[in-house]
Amino acid sequence: MLAFLRGAALAAADEAPAAVPLGGGVSSDIWKVELRSGPVCVKRALPRLRVAQLWEAPVERNRYEWRWMQAAARIVPGSAPRVLAHDEAGFFAMEFLDGARHALWKDELRAGRADAGFARQVGERLARIHAATANDASVARQFATDASFHAIRLEPYLLATARAYPDLAARLQSLAERTAATRLALVHGDVSPKNILVGPRGPVFLDAECAWYGDPAFDLAFCLNHLLLKCLWVPAAAPGFLACFDALAAAYLAAHAPAGLEERAATLLPGLLLARVDGKSPVEYLTEEAQKARVRRVARALLATPPARLAEVRAAWQGS
Repeated sequence: MLAFLRGAALAAADEAPAAVPLGGGVSSDIWKVELRSGPVCVKRALPRLRVAQLWEAPVERNRYEWRWMQAAARIVPGSAPRVLAHDEAGFFAMEFLDGARHALWKDELRAGRADAGFARQVGERLARIHAATANDASVARQFATDASFHAIRLEPYLLATARAYPDLAARLQSLAERTAATRLALVHGDVSPKNILVGPRGPVFLDAECAWYGDPAFDLAFCLNHLLLKCLWVPAAAPGFLACFDALAAAYLAAHAPAGLEERAATLLPGLLLARVDGKSPVEYLTEEAQKARVRRVARALLATPPARLAEVRAAWQGS
């Protein structure tokens, strides 16, 4: 890491800064490094992710995270950290954002603070990034990461879940194939509350190593999925989380709703729900069998009778 920082001219040749590991990631090592010029955040992509099942992914994905952050910041200033340096070995440096001014959205939700206005901002910013890159051949060439997206998202989520449910395999495989074949805009790939900071100027998106030129419906469904699951994590705040679901979806679709996008997001969402209990990356906070049973019950019903609108998914969840 020190060689990387010196090679990028972020650290002087005689500088040996302190580095403190930061938690929260399964796909990368992350440090806060105290340079003479100030703190920076350094990531190193891992070839094998820290999960119970075998899950491998190419380390060159950090190149595309770098590019996604550059693109997002151009489209919506402040929507991503300022990037500083990267190399082909898997290292990536960006500005360090102080937690005192940038709360993690997941932590806010865990505390039961459901701010529909902030959720609306998330939907708006995400839609602006998708709309600005829609049908852009040059962006598509820069993010031709089909193999990486398959390894990091489609295989561990939809296809691994298909293997766990032979009776649903055809449906889940169909969702994966449709997603893989839909190339319309720049996708973040991991729009989760754990990767969104509540900044003084609005949402800041982190961890774009799944970046891909593909189906924007994936980002929308991925984030809304987390808002549903959080209802089981903090039951007392469930009405607020559903209000966040409504606000995010409405704001997104008001800004970017090309034909078919909402239906693709709505039909994908139950597959992602099931994946977060029975895929390769189950959410860590659903530990009770009753919680998992509710997810399975709702997801199964929606996979059997695919919804056309996101409101149908929300209604099925609320009524379960």
